[in-house]
Amino acid sequence: MAVLEIQTNDALILRQEAAPVPEINADLQPFIENMFETMYEAQGIGLAAPQVGVSKRIVVIDIEEHHPEYPRIALINPVITMTIGEELGEEGCLSLPGVRGMVRRAAIVKVEGLLPDGNKIEFDASNLMARVLQHEIDHLNGILFTDLLRPEDQELLEPRPESSEKSGDQE
Repeated sequence: MAVLEIQTNDALILRQEAAPVPEINADLQPFIENMFETMYEAQGIGLAAPQVGVSKRIVVIDIEEHHPEYPRIALINPVITMTIGEELGEEGCLSLPGVRGMVRRAAIVKVEGLLPDGNKIEFDASNLMARVLQHEIDHLNGILFTDLLRPEDQELLEPRPESSEKSGDQE
C-alpha cells in the first residue's frame, strides 16, 4: 500500500464537487486501503478522496479508538439523509494544517451510501461520528470547515500549545 499526497490549503480540488463513483470495481479497494494508510500516517480520523487529489465521492473514517461502537468504515457516494439537533465542537483538517475552529454541526445524522463490497448501508450516527461524517461529506461538496466558522463561536476556542496541535484529531 502507499501513502498518498494530501492536498492542502488552496488546492483547487478541495473546492470542487466530487464526482459520484459510477461502479465499484477491483481498482477501488487498493485506493481505499491507500486512503486509510494516508489517514493513519497523518494521524487523522477521517479523509475524503478529494483530499488526496481524486475527485470521487469516497470517504474513510476510523474513530474506533475513541468510540468502539463505530468500527472503521469506507463509504462510497455517501449522502446525509436526515439531521437532528445542533452542537458546537472543535475541528481541524488534514488539508488545513495547524488550523482549528469551533464548528456548529448536526448532533445526529442519518447517512446512506455503499460499502466497498457494493452493499448499500444506512445508519444513524451521533457524537464524534456524526461530526466526522459531516466534515468528510462536506469535502465531497467542495466545502471546508473554515467555511462554516462563526466569529462568535471562535471565542470559545482556547489556544493550544504547539506540541499538542500535532496530536489532536484531524479530519
